Amino acid sequence: MANDRKVLLKIEGLRIEGYADEKWVEIVHGVDLTLHRGEVLGLIGESGAGKSTIGLAAMGFARDGCRISGGSVEFDGMELTTTPEADRRVLRGSRVAYVAQSAAASFNPAHKLIDQHTEAPVHYRIRKRMESQEDAMELYERLRLPNPREIGFRYPHQVSGGQLQRAMTAMAMACRPDLIIFDEPTTALDVTTQIEVLAAIRDIVDQFNTAAIYITHDLAVVAQMADLIKVLLKGDEVEEADTRTMLESPREDYTKTLWAVRSFQRPQKSRPDGDAIPIVSVDRIDASYGATRVLEDVSFDVHAGMTVAVVGESGSGKSTAARCITGLLPPAKGRILFAGEELPASFRARSKDQLRQAQMIYQMADTALNPKVRISDIIGRPAEFYGGLKGVALKNRVDELLDLIELDPSKFYSRYPPELSGGQKQRIGIARALAAEPSFIICDEVTSALDQLVAEGILRLLDRLQNELNLAYMFITHDLATVRSIADEVVVMKQGRVVEQGPKDVMFTPPHHPYTDLLLSSVPEMDPNWLNTVLEERGVDNIGEAART
Repeated sequence: MANDRKVLLKIEGLRIEGYADEKWVEIVHGVDLTLHRGEVLGLIGESGAGKSTIGLAAMGFARDGCRISGGSVEFDGMELTTTPEADRRVLRGSRVAYVAQSAAASFNPAHKLIDQHTEAPVHYRIRKRMESQEDAMELYERLRLPNPREIGFRYPHQVSGGQLQRAMTAMAMACRPDLIIFDEPTTALDVTTQIEVLAAIRDIVDQFNTAAIYITHDLAVVAQMADLIKVLLKGDEVEEADTRTMLESPREDYTKTLWAVRSFQRPQKSRPDGDAIPIVSVDRIDASYGATRVLEDVSFDVHAGMTVAVVGESGSGKSTAARCITGLLPPAKGRILFAGEELPASFRARSKDQLRQAQMIYQMADTALNPKVRISDIIGRPAEFYGGLKGVALKNRVDELLDLIELDPSKFYSRYPPELSGGQKQRIGIARALAAEPSFIICDEVTSALDQLVAEGILRLLDRLQNELNLAYMFITHDLATVRSIADEVVVMKQGRVVEQGPKDVMFTPPHHPYTDLLLSSVPEMDPNWLNTVLEERGVDNIGEAART
């Protein structure tokens, strides 16, 4: 932090309203912030705190259904609340940039990365197309993307999530903006990829003296990135301080509760004695996408009432193994057994009861729930399909499921997904899975898009449901804090193979397999020097290589 630097952004008394129930309701209540050139401000708080809304307001922008109703947003001497919209659009394209949480949803899948990168600098006549392409390649190299002179000519689906996030950061830098808004840019990334992206973001901000607002719910991540931290709660500022002061001696009780989150850790369960038959057995399966083999000789068991966490970096085969279990991707070799009986490889050949027994809860509730279908129908359809319920019996079952996930049926029965918070949507995803009355549920990164307070509530809910209904969980995650909280056994995957597996207490006790040790050492810590230390230990130019070897 350098207060002698010129003030770039000054927000005073910012008030923002949202339209709900046919009236305008204030959602941000008089927030102030000051940001200097080359400075990084971290905005943290739980869902609904106003982080993203304030970040967008720093660009003079309010999302649909919102409006800036009061206060001042001054960017480099320009008052954005009164500047014509046409001028603000030019500003957003050239001097202010935005890096979204989901790179995959933000890129146009029909255009190559480099074409999307060059669009803004060419449009604003900052560079000609060939100059912009060359600049893109230089930025790709700065951001340590592989084959920087070639990767831009790929389509978004042809690169990994971490590479795509870095490509988006490069695209944000295409016009050399004065300010970048980073909105949860590493939320969905595994820990090894996250280190690469964090290092790349920090380097690019330092090299170009760019100011940044870094929005996140991950306190350990913001500790590595921010000079200042501002804590928000329901549209109000709680407190602000430099990063080290905020971490070591927060003043407010709410901030202290954020620091103490993830206190939940349930007792570890052991496998049943004797010859108990697992609910699900994955038996030496291989699987391929076309000619590319993605799973090789993968085996693990999941017993009734237990949770097996499957961990590994992007591309390790975690979700592919889940697709094989559900029959969406028939394995080329090996077997999937349910309660000791072999399942048909493809879901199309499975009986309704076999399909009912295994359900999924998805990572992104926003995309997993149809926004135009009422909550009652979303939950009711599997109950009707698998259980044959209709009329009053169906309504009673939906009410029962809403009670089970701790949502009031009288308030949520007739709502639509866009009217719910992220945590509430994920609870609806859980209720939809429970509606089929399964004995096995695959939880695919179900807390990765949630802030830590909401995520802890979801983990507690899943634990309670497991105990009440004797459910077996396969928990796919890159978050090792989640593994510590809820897992009984851990399966570590790398490049399509199981490299280590066993009870959680054994897996978290040294000595580890070298790859498991890499994953454990890549979990950010609440220490502002942690990232520097890791980069020094691994060699700043060899992070990606460390993850591969």
